[in-house]
Amino acid sequence: MKTQNEHWRKKSYQKATLETKLLVVEQILSGQISNNQASKKYDIPRTTISYWLRKYSTLS
Repeated sequence: MKTQNEHWRKKSYQKATLETKLLVVEQILSGQISNNQASKKYDIPRTTISYWLRKYSTLS
């Protein structure tokens, strides 16, 4: 069970490489994986993935 302090602690994430970002965007755009599945698989927030989609989808 979480204590009072742990409840409000912000989760920290590893910094993703450009290759990882492009891989995730490519998989989502090709229909291999959904935004939610990618979030769970790569441990990346969905809002971050949405940002990557807007930013990197024009590069593909």
